[in-house]
Formats: sequence, structure tokens, C-alpha cells
Amino acid sequence: MEIKEKTAVVTGSTKGIGKAIATALVRGNVNVIVSSRESPEIELTIAELNKIGRGRVVGSVCDVRDYTQVANLFATAVKAFGGVDILVNNAGIGIFASVEEMAPEDFRAILETNVLGVYHCCHCAIPLMKQRGGGYIINISSLAGVNAHPRMAAYNASKFGLNGFSEALMQEVRHDGIKVSYVMPGSVNTHFGGDEPSEEQSWQLQPEDVARVVLDLLNHPDRSLPSRVEIRPSKPPKK
Repeated sequence: MEIKEKTAVVTGSTKGIGKAIATALVRGNVNVIVSSRESPEIELTIAELNKIGRGRVVGSVCDVRDYTQVANLFATAVKAFGGVDILVNNAGIGIFASVEEMAPEDFRAILETNVLGVYHCCHCAIPLMKQRGGGYIINISSLAGVNAHPRMAAYNASKFGLNGFSEALMQEVRHDGIKVSYVMPGSVNTHFGGDEPSEEQSWQLQPEDVARVVLDLLNHPDRSLPSRVEIRPSKPPKK
């Protein structure tokens, strides 16, 4: 895909991996719609990214669990830029506890954010991409989508589900000129799951590493599709 002057929606894009992806896209002369559940974070991110001076940035408050808010997010994209070419489903949450200890509302929140939210965004994006003759959907999954761990049952379930959703969607829309890939990072040095980025965790991936993979996918030749990408720290601590 020639990404210059295209339009991208990036969910969960005011911090961490999502912000790194939005920043890389703007630097690549892509117009970006950022989103978060918190309005002040959106305004700060818009102001920061618009200083880069290539792609233009607008934003919208969006909890991806709420279909009405998702529809409004894509309406913002249409109003500002006339449509959507790229969707990066990055918004996600992780709450880690045993099945016995986890509150039912937390289990539901993880599945609704990490799987239902992706469906909501794809449901809105696909008709708009068809109007433009194609597009690219990139779902940010996790190596937890192929490796199960104790105290991660809910998160594992959401990411295993997201991987299966991505595989099926890829087959549904490829003849409409829409590519679908999912990226599975390992440990990333962010605030995700309540962790604080730190020098002690410098062996972990950085958000910019994931953003680089997303840009590489978008710039990949149209004739081929890297549909599944695993990315992990190259030198994790020895066990």
C-alpha cells in the first residue's frame, strides 16, 4: 500500500504501542484519527502529533465496547478526511488473576474490549474501505494468543479469540482488496496491565518496535500478505 496521504484509525492511541503507531503513521504523511476513553489524553495527543507537521491528526473519545462510540469515531474520520484506508485495532486491557479470584465484570470487560471492540471497529471500517477500493486492518494481538499462562485465562481467551477472528476476517475480505494481519508482541515496556516502564525492563520490546512492524506491513508489496507476525525480545533474561 502507498500510505502517503491515506487515512488511519488507531484505537487506544494516546499512550504506549498505540501512540507509537500513530506517531509513525503521522511521520509517514498519513492522516490519523486517535482515540481513547479519556478526552484530556486525546487533546494532548492531537496537539503533540500535529506538531510533527506531515499527516493531520484529529480524535474522538471512544470506548470500543460501546458500538455507538465506535460509529462516532468512524463518522469523525469520514467528516475530517472523507473515509478510512487503514484500521489499527490496538485498544486492549489486561487484568491478571486466577479464574477463581477474578470478578465476573473484569472477565467480561477483557473479552468485550479485546474481541468485541475489534469486531465493532471492523464492522464500521469495512464498508468505508470498500468505498475506497480496499484497505488494511491490523490487529494488535499478543504472544498470549498462542501461549497460555496461569492467572491469564481471561487475557489468553481474548487473544486466542482475536487471532481466530483475524484469520477468518482475512479470508472474508481479501477479494475486496482489504488485507488483514495480526501482530503478536511479547513483553513490551509500557504501562499495560499496571506496570511502569523502567530501565530494569530495558530488555523488553519498546512500543516503537511494534510500530515499525506495523509500518513494514503497510509498505509490504500488494502481491503478498504477512498475515501473522510474532515479535519478541531478542535477548530476554536467562531462566
